[in-house]
Amino acid sequence: MTQTVETLFDEGIQRYKAGEAAETLIPVFKEICDRAPKNSAAWTCLSWLYLLDQKPNAGYRAAQRAVKLNPQDPQARVNLSLAILDSDRSGVREHIDVASRVLLAVEELRTDLQENFEEALRRRPDWDSLHKVKAWLFGR
Repeated sequence: MTQTVETLFDEGIQRYKAGEAAETLIPVFKEICDRAPKNSAAWTCLSWLYLLDQKPNAGYRAAQRAVKLNPQDPQARVNLSLAILDSDRSGVREHIDVASRVLLAVEELRTDLQENFEEALRRRPDWDSLHKVKAWLFGR
């Protein structure tokens, strides 16, 4: 029996939270994105996993899709900012500005994003771009 997209997504998130490596979760989220191409949360997760796995170009493409589907999602904007920095592109300021405005308006999203930063730093402590974006959004 084929799993629903929702079940795959929930299981993928649980596996991530349990500490599973990004490289093993990328195929799961690629399948979700293939099956539900308008699911912005799935594209956001896929871009995050690519970035954690140090694949900024793939992360950039997935983050672009996520932002296109949900322009107000601060995590999607952060992912796109990280991908821009990690792949030596320009244009990061716009995405940081949008994320900052949304985070000022919605405290719950701010808390979620801070937790995501901390999780990423446990997985990839030497991620310079993440340190920069975190400082821009939350201060040092």
